Amino acid sequence: MKQILLATRPLVPPWDEASKNFAYFLAKSINAHHVSILTTPAWLPDLPANITQIPCYTKNELDFSEKMRLLSTLRNLRGKFDITHYLFTPTRKNTSLINFFSRPTHGKTLQTIATLREDLYGPKQWKQLLFAHHIVVYSDYSKKLLQNIGFHNVSRIYPGVDLSFYQPAEKNTQTLEYFDVTSEDFIVTYNGEYARLGATDMLTDWLIKYFTNHPDSNMKFIFACRVKKHEDDQLKKMEITKRFKEAGVIQHIRFTDTYADMPKLYNLADIIVFPVNDMRGKFDVPLVIIEAYACGKPVILSDLPLFKEFANPDICVTIPRGDMKALSLAITKLQAHPEERIRLGQSARTFVETHFDLQNTVKEYERLYDSL
Repeated sequence: MKQILLATRPLVPPWDEASKNFAYFLAKSINAHHVSILTTPAWLPDLPANITQIPCYTKNELDFSEKMRLLSTLRNLRGKFDITHYLFTPTRKNTSLINFFSRPTHGKTLQTIATLREDLYGPKQWKQLLFAHHIVVYSDYSKKLLQNIGFHNVSRIYPGVDLSFYQPAEKNTQTLEYFDVTSEDFIVTYNGEYARLGATDMLTDWLIKYFTNHPDSNMKFIFACRVKKHEDDQLKKMEITKRFKEAGVIQHIRFTDTYADMPKLYNLADIIVFPVNDMRGKFDVPLVIIEAYACGKPVILSDLPLFKEFANPDICVTIPRGDMKALSLAITKLQAHPEERIRLGQSARTFVETHFDLQNTVKEYERLYDSL
């Protein structure tokens, strides 16, 4: 049994952030090794006996002071683990600090890279940022990019989800009440971001046009987007809220910054849309899509090349990015054909069971840990 340290952001509730959720569920599911995780003094209950909690953080937010706590903790622990597994996106700054201040003096290192950030970096930078003995990426797309520039120590392991946690369920009564909607409403959600990804303005334009033309529609639209630390999200939310009010359609719109029970949020929806223009700064595999699939939900995606590994007509609807007319047709068609929603949802669930089951992901990581 090897001693493994997961170097992550604080693994504490709420479980509403993809990278944190994945690291937490991965740690809980590993049986063959002893795993140490980084938390706050707020102790996590009901963890397996092979998990040790290290309270290196004081709060959930990963600000400058908490990042310094992380570096200090990694320095103090750098000779104590057989494997140090980094699960955060490398930057020039954090890579330099780790290499010069807290790089392990014992054991092997592993980096799981959720995105290569092609918008910021290229081959030269990747060779500087990816320093571990072995690299894991989320997609065959990223694996091929790295292999083409000479990386031979790279594997692709899809980020699994807990299929017992994310599974189809009826709409929850308390969740309906929370969002002030009814079981008779047709609910569409966007689990993305306000300021980034390029979907918010198109969705706003479409919603104003649709509800102006269909004022008696039973459709309700939920922006399930967290307002992050930078003010761009808050400003964009304020901007579109004002537009909805001025257009007289605000009664059809709902917002939530954080809703802790993600399966209930997914299962509230009749359709989930993710018509983004880009994925700059986001995972190769957006877990909101995989989690929605796991809950048996029909999903509408844009046709980004990165999405090809987990998008096909059997499991989702794909539209040209930025095409508001195609989005409108896709939503209204699915609303009119519940049998197609059921077919897509069932096929999506089967797809996730085959390719994104956390138990299979854990087995792949355990084999990788054994090999290091």
